[in-house]
Amino acid sequence: MRRRSLLTLLAGTLVATGTALMPGTAVAEPAAAINWQPCPEPEAAGVDCATIEVPLDYSKPRGEKVQIGLARRPATDPSKRIGSILVDPGGPGGSGVSMIKFSEPFTDEVNARFDRIGFDPRGINTSSQLRCDVDLLGSALDARHPTSQADFDELARRNRALHDNCRENSSGLANHVDNLHTVRDMDAIRAALGERKLTFLGYSYGSLMGQQYAEVFPHRVRALVMDGNMNHSIDSVWEFMRTETAPIEQAFVEFANWCDTTETCDLYGLDTKAVYADLKARAKAGTLVDLDGEPVSFYDLSNISFATSTPQVWSLVGEYLRQLRDGAGATSTDIRAAFGELVNSPYPVIWCSDWRLQVRSYAEYAGLRARLAQRFPNVEYSRYVDHALTCVGSGTKTTNPQRPLDIDDAPPLVMIGNIHDPATVYEWTLAAARQSGARLVTYEGWGHTAYGNGGPSECVNAAVDAYLINLKPPRRGLSCPSTDTPALTTAKAQTPHPAGPYQH
Repeated sequence: MRRRSLLTLLAGTLVATGTALMPGTAVAEPAAAINWQPCPEPEAAGVDCATIEVPLDYSKPRGEKVQIGLARRPATDPSKRIGSILVDPGGPGGSGVSMIKFSEPFTDEVNARFDRIGFDPRGINTSSQLRCDVDLLGSALDARHPTSQADFDELARRNRALHDNCRENSSGLANHVDNLHTVRDMDAIRAALGERKLTFLGYSYGSLMGQQYAEVFPHRVRALVMDGNMNHSIDSVWEFMRTETAPIEQAFVEFANWCDTTETCDLYGLDTKAVYADLKARAKAGTLVDLDGEPVSFYDLSNISFATSTPQVWSLVGEYLRQLRDGAGATSTDIRAAFGELVNSPYPVIWCSDWRLQVRSYAEYAGLRARLAQRFPNVEYSRYVDHALTCVGSGTKTTNPQRPLDIDDAPPLVMIGNIHDPATVYEWTLAAARQSGARLVTYEGWGHTAYGNGGPSECVNAAVDAYLINLKPPRRGLSCPSTDTPALTTAKAQTPHPAGPYQH
């Protein structure tokens, strides 16, 4: 049970107008100061909660309003306080309020100098919620692996039913949840906090918030850190699928090489790639079963290969694959509990508002998957490939479509990228840094995002802290060595920091 609980935690931490930006006009401060009150949860002692009102539609500032939820941890050394720092954990669908309530994402040095402010983007958690039927959400997710045009048409039907339901149950909010609205909300939070300029940390999908804030409000930037960056300039479904699958193939190859040369791996001496290829063929044929005789699908198996992007669990991955090969030990329930499944989340309408990735038919989808299998022969697929099917037939308008970043007159920005990030992949961070001119901090290790309390790299933390506190940007080309090892240890297996997953 300890192993399964640990792996469930790791699986959860591995996984976001149709033209111009809305103009960066002034956002008026609320009439009254933020009414901070102690958060109600006992485990959130010392954290204050509040909400502010913002326009549902910024083109109609005097029209309907929505609520934005906030949580605050005050600076631990008020005499040295610099101001407030806003944080979002990603998603789309992650809660900055929960992040601040129940964890401490920043280092002690930052904690001393800043009030840490978590916010829930519109549609999420303590903000005005985007309400969607959970059964329709699960039904749409279940249809994401079509094997015929009829299946593809059924996916489109389920997506449309889900998105229609979200629109019907959210009082117009579903039409105003793209990232450009979130950017305007961030500026309203800045004004409500009384900050002349914004200091912000965005993890994962939260990086897009920082990127586009710098585009819309460059003159209101104090310091922006984006850790694990989206590349919102990808306009090809193939490039999206390719870049999401490449790091999983690389991770699997490194895992296989480790197993084949490490006597403690359960697959030592068996040719790891060959073992996995045989299991994959059996899974595709429907003949791979677990100890209870239950079928193990290709996608069940893919969740195990995805876990190779975390070296700390390589020994357990080898153990599960050996058990499947030998028909002993692991059940499908064990595997799913250990390595994760697609989970329900509030992201589909937000995703489709921000991304136009059009797959038009089953034939096109099958061709894309065939190309992936040819390009990445071991794994053939990453769970994040499925994002490209989220909007098939949905009817949700992409109001913030992809395009290269265009940031003018902003102060230095900082982007962080992990070379082996399996979600917001390093190639994306390189592209975003190149487009924005941001200072890039590379972490040479594994996992999804790097900065923060308990994070894997003191080198990353020191560089980011100097920037946040003293506005000293990291030197160009800074690269921090990996601290990751394949050995499973309690210390290394804990979540390094509470950055939210790049959601399914």
